[in-house]
Amino acid sequence: MKLELPAHRHEVFRMVIPIRWGDMDAMGHVNNTVYFRYLETVRIEWLSSIGCQPDPRGEGPVIVNAFCNFHRQLEFPGDVLAVMSVSDPGRSSFESWCTLSRTDDPDTVYASGGATTVWVDFPNQKSAPLPERMRQHLGG
Repeated sequence: MKLELPAHRHEVFRMVIPIRWGDMDAMGHVNNTVYFRYLETVRIEWLSSIGCQPDPRGEGPVIVNAFCNFHRQLEFPGDVLAVMSVSDPGRSSFESWCTLSRTDDPDTVYASGGATTVWVDFPNQKSAPLPERMRQHLGG
């Protein structure tokens, strides 16, 4: 399955994640829960790369909804090419999207997922406006 990126999303990050032997389940393919770890890894690496990781004593991103659609089975050995895009920046939230392909089959999407992220003031336990340093990476 090949997915085209909708016009309102723009790519912000890509990385390669090795498929580990332990990522597989008894059926011989990557366990469904591991796909969420791959998606999490991409989000955290992107946030770190732009200097917007969470500060538990201050502010940061919180995932309020996450999903993953499984299109094809990933199997060991191999490497996953994760491509992340973002859209719909609001006052305190934005959407992130990610496709997972194999580096040896980059035009085939094996899984696609995403998350709704809210910027939070942790000490006060409430949403906060997206900081400018974050907003500049979201476009729109």
